Amino acid sequence: MPAQTRTLHIPTPGGRADAFAALPDTGGRHPGVLMYPDGFGIRPVLREMAAELAGHGYYVLVPNVFHRHGPTPVIDLPAYIGGEERAAVLDRLMPLIREHTAERTLRDADAFLRFLTTRPEVAPGPVAVTGYCFGGLLAVRTAAAHPDQVAALAAFHAPVGADGPDALAGITALAHFGHAASDLTPEALRELNQTLDAAGVDHTSEIYPGTVHGFTMSDTDAFDAAGLKLHWDRLLPLLGRTWESS
Repeated sequence: MPAQTRTLHIPTPGGRADAFAALPDTGGRHPGVLMYPDGFGIRPVLREMAAELAGHGYYVLVPNVFHRHGPTPVIDLPAYIGGEERAAVLDRLMPLIREHTAERTLRDADAFLRFLTTRPEVAPGPVAVTGYCFGGLLAVRTAAAHPDQVAALAAFHAPVGADGPDALAGITALAHFGHAASDLTPEALRELNQTLDAAGVDHTSEIYPGTVHGFTMSDTDAFDAAGLKLHWDRLLPLLGRTWESS
């Protein structure tokens, strides 16, 4: 299914956030998905991934989470993020990531969800939230804070449990977490899954074999084609099951 993209601006308590949406080119109303980028932010690979998801019948909203520091691109990015350039980019990004507290996340999440759910192209009812790397943590925070709105949650190579066990307790969404093999040992995975079970989260959570942190992003030296394919193989059925049951 062909997709189109639109540049948007979202009013938030911290100012106007630039964003883009990818949506089917067929008209009508579609289930909404809030997609949080990884720490490198909005760039061509995120537009491609959002368009891929939109081609399966979803309205996908991708916000600039660092909008308080300026519009996209917040910092200059090389076309390929690897080697010494990757380290230099991370050095510039880390202060922005550290400033993006849980409180700031939730103020923005309120605004992003309000904007998404009032689009005329978005079908009424629940939405999904997905995210990559740091964006996966934002997705977890959003789902936990909005159990009445978020019916599906997915996070990839993300610090899912970074806010502690209590932060997972509010999640009622059907969830999938795809971890990089470099991020999580099998023992740490067992501990995380036990925490999710104790919190009552209906989830699948697995290590994607042979992957390193950032494996979904084809413009980085972490990219793993098999890992990206597995990500789609998990994400699309998760979304399909969510709206079949809603």
